[in-house]
Amino acid sequence: TTGLLKMGLSCMSSGRGVLLCMVSTPSALSEKGLELPQYDGKDRVLDINDKNYKKALKQHSMLCLFYHEPIADSKELQKQHQMTELVLELVAQVMEEKDIGFGMVDSHKDAKIAKKLGLEEEGSMYVFKADRVIEFDGLLSANTLAEFLLDLLEEPVEIIGNALELRAFDRMEEDIRLIGYFKSEESEHYEAFKEAAEQFQPYIKFFATFEKSVAKELSLKLNEVDFYEPFMEEPVSIPGKPHSEEELVEFITEHRRPTLRKLRAENMFETWEDDIEGIHIVAFAEEEDPDGYEFLEILKEVARDNTHLPELSIVWIDPDDFPLLIPYWEKTFKVDLFRPQIGVVNVTDADSVWLEMDDEEDLPTAEELEDWIEDVLSGKVNTEDDDDDDDDDDDEDNDEDDEDNEDDNEDDNEEEDDDNDNDDE
Repeated sequence: TTGLLKMGLSCMSSGRGVLLCMVSTPSALSEKGLELPQYDGKDRVLDINDKNYKKALKQHSMLCLFYHEPIADSKELQKQHQMTELVLELVAQVMEEKDIGFGMVDSHKDAKIAKKLGLEEEGSMYVFKADRVIEFDGLLSANTLAEFLLDLLEEPVEIIGNALELRAFDRMEEDIRLIGYFKSEESEHYEAFKEAAEQFQPYIKFFATFEKSVAKELSLKLNEVDFYEPFMEEPVSIPGKPHSEEELVEFITEHRRPTLRKLRAENMFETWEDDIEGIHIVAFAEEEDPDGYEFLEILKEVARDNTHLPELSIVWIDPDDFPLLIPYWEKTFKVDLFRPQIGVVNVTDADSVWLEMDDEEDLPTAEELEDWIEDVLSGKVNTEDDDDDDDDDDDEDNDEDDEDNEDDNEDDNEEEDDDNDNDDE
C-alpha cells in the first residue's frame, strides 16, 4: 500500500492519484507561443487486447500502458476512470509526434495479456522502451507524466565537457547522480556505464566526461566513477575500477536510499513505499520561506553528520509542491504546514508523532534534532505513543459519558420517586 499518499490522493481520483493539468480555456487575449494544449476529442488511447498488443509494441518507440482494475458500476468510480482516460488522451495527443503510444489494460478482462507483459500493480503506468519495462511510480497528472516521458527519450548519460556544464552539475544537490571519467565514447568501460544508466533512467542521473580538465576538477581518475548522494558535500568513489555493468547496478541498488531525500511528483509512491520498518521520518519545509529554508539547512547538516547510519532516512516534503494535499496533511497530522515540522509517520495508517517546538519563533538546533532522531531510532519516540494518547482521549470521553449517564439515571430515579409520592397522595 502507498498508505498516507494514496489516502490523500483518493480525494483527487482513483488508483495512484490523478490530477488533470494543462487544460486551458480559450482567451481572446492569449498570445501565440503560450497556448496550452486542449484535448481535441480524438481517441488515441488504445483498449489493449490479445489482438492488438503486439502491433502496438512494434508500432511505437515507446508504449505506455495503464493497468487498471475493472470499471465499476458506481457512477463516482466511472467518472474517476474517465478522468484518468482524459489525462492519458491529453498526454497521448501532446506526445504523438514523439512516436509514443498509449493504452489501457483491464486487470480482469485482459488478465492473460497483463501476465505476458509483466503488469502487476493496478493503478500503475508501465512504459515499454526497447527491451525494458519502466514503471511510472508518480502522480498521474498530464504535466508529470509528460515530463517523465521526455526524460526517458533523452540519452541515459549526459556528457560534461566544460566548466559551465560542471557548474550546473554541482548545483543538482537534490538528485542521486553519478559521474565517470572515460577515455572516449568507444571505451568498453563507458559502454558498461551507459548500460547501467539505462537500468535506472530516468530516476537516477548519469554523467560522464572525456576531458582531463573536468576530471581534474572532480578529482577523478581514468575509469573511476563517483556516486553523489543528495545533499551530501562529498561523493563516494565506487571501489574496484574499472566497473562492469553488474557491479555498478549492484552498488547503486545497495546505496540508493539517501539519508535525506525530497518527495517528488514523478516518483512519490516509490519513495513512500521505501519505508524503514513501516515508518518514515518526514520533514515539512517550504524552501522559499525564510524559516523553511533555515530548517532545511539544519536538516542537511544533520543528514551529513549522520549519513553513516543505514537506518536513517528523512523524507523532505515541500508543501508548495503538493498544494492539493496540504489540507489533507494538516487534518491527518494535526500540524500547521505554514511553519516547518518534523515527525514520525506510520505509512500504513498515517498515525504520527511530531517534534514539539517549545518556542514557535525559534527552530530546533542541529543538536536538538539529532537528539530527537536518536530517540526515534531507539524507539523512544514512535507512533504507538500517538495511539496511546488517542486511547487516553477515548477513555476520558467514555468516563465523561459514564458520568453523564449516572447523572441522568439519578434524575430519572428522583422523578420516579416524585411520581410515586403523588400517586400515594
